[in-house]
Amino acid sequence: MIIGVLTLTFRLHGNRSLKGKRQVAASLKQKLRNTFNVAVSEVARQDDPGTLVLAVVSVAPDSRTVQSRLDKALMHAQAATAEELADSAIELFSADDAGGADGAYGADDGDGPCGPGGDAGDRN
Repeated sequence: MIIGVLTLTFRLHGNRSLKGKRQVAASLKQKLRNTFNVAVSEVARQDDPGTLVLAVVSVAPDSRTVQSRLDKALMHAQAATAEELADSAIELFSADDAGGADGAYGADDGDGPCGPGGDAGDRN
């Protein structure tokens, strides 16, 4: 399994408020989610009204699919807004590199913070 992260940094010229920034972010996030079935989140500089940093994440069985999807998302993001794209980067990760021996993330082995056999939803 391959996980791809596209980081987009936009300069919001003339924007002086966080409300204006949220409007730009919400519109762009929704367009990317609807078009490419990806996860999108603002990941840095949330208190800076002049800069918007978004991470777009995609998961697929092979790197070619992830790379293609994120390349298309990058082109779409550039076309979908009048804001200046100051920087972009794509990183690919293998789940086998980041996870346990079987590549699983957050698997409940029964010895976690919730005790034997518990999970995060079993709080008393």
